[in-house]
Amino acid sequence: AARSRPPPRRAARSRRRPKGKVACGAGPGAMPGRGALCLGLLLPVLLGCASAQPGGCPALCECSEPARTVKCVNRNLTAVPPDLPPYVRSLFITGNPLSDLPAGAFPAQRLPDLASLNLSGNHLRTMEAGSLALPALRQLDLSGNALVSFSPQAFGEGGSPLEELLLRGALRDHGVLLSLAALLQSGALRNLSRLELADNGLLLLPAGMFTALPALRLLDLSNNSLVGLRNVSFQGLGQLQSLNLSDNSLGVLWNSTLAQFRSLPTLRHIVLRHNAWVCDCAIEDLVAWLKESNQVEGKEALTCASPDKMLGKALLKINGSDLNCSVPIDLPSQLQTSYVFLGIVLALIGAIFLLVLYLNRKGIKKWMHNIRDACRDHMEGYHYRYEINADPRLTNLSSNSDV
Repeated sequence: AARSRPPPRRAARSRRRPKGKVACGAGPGAMPGRGALCLGLLLPVLLGCASAQPGGCPALCECSEPARTVKCVNRNLTAVPPDLPPYVRSLFITGNPLSDLPAGAFPAQRLPDLASLNLSGNHLRTMEAGSLALPALRQLDLSGNALVSFSPQAFGEGGSPLEELLLRGALRDHGVLLSLAALLQSGALRNLSRLELADNGLLLLPAGMFTALPALRLLDLSNNSLVGLRNVSFQGLGQLQSLNLSDNSLGVLWNSTLAQFRSLPTLRHIVLRHNAWVCDCAIEDLVAWLKESNQVEGKEALTCASPDKMLGKALLKINGSDLNCSVPIDLPSQLQTSYVFLGIVLALIGAIFLLVLYLNRKGIKKWMHNIRDACRDHMEGYHYRYEINADPRLTNLSSNSDV
């Protein structure tokens, strides 16, 4: 009976794995290398899911969703990437051969939170209407571009919340400067608090360029070639705190400009170093203002550039005796006086000439008669010779005059 009993089966062998399942673990029964195989199968699926998510990063850019930043630096881009993620708040597109910014380059619907846009160091030439119509844009850097066209409607029709505009070295073309002046005067950038126009080689600024910027606090006009500020109005800049006029070609600041500086209640920081100050009688008002004002930074270092006798002399050390300006100089009135005096002299000479003609009228009449008689005798001689030459008989007679 004992021999007829079948041997008991092992419980482990009776357990069968379900069909269609693969063990990817490292426990007993797992095949060697099967974990690596499963990872290789899952990795493409994970990458595909990641690329399918909305708001992915453009291929030539670096993105950080936690920092809400996208950087497309030195990637040889010729156009703005169309697939920018909607979460971006700070966008850097710099060092690319990007030449044109067409309308809708930054769609407002897809980029509702874009607040800081850096487009410096590209090759931008044209800014078309509507190219920067972004509802949340606060900072824009266009420095280091060679702009030739800047549409006054670049920020759209309803204005822009822009607060900082940087245009260092981007306004070498005079037409672009006029377009920018039209844009600023239109009131589209009334929230602008910082404007940088340095390194542009500007000689003169369009009249009334800053009159529609009531929130402006910092204005940088350094490293240009400005020769005067007479046509520039600062009256609308009630919030202006800092004005940089260093490294220009200013020879003098007239009393009208100085009066505007005095009238701005918040203006406490003016930079005037490295200008070509002409220390003649016209600089008296500037010297007096420097001595009484606390608005100018480093005013002790301001020195004369001309004339030669004043070269290197500090403006704060100039006295009235140095300039020899006992009589005020008013060039327009001097020119007017010179023209009047010249007219009087010419009138006097004309009157004397007419008087001499009147007193010698009889002699002049006799002289005219003598000239008339002499001319008549001369013409009769010519007529007589003509008659002789015209008559052959008289010609033969004259040739044989010895007969």
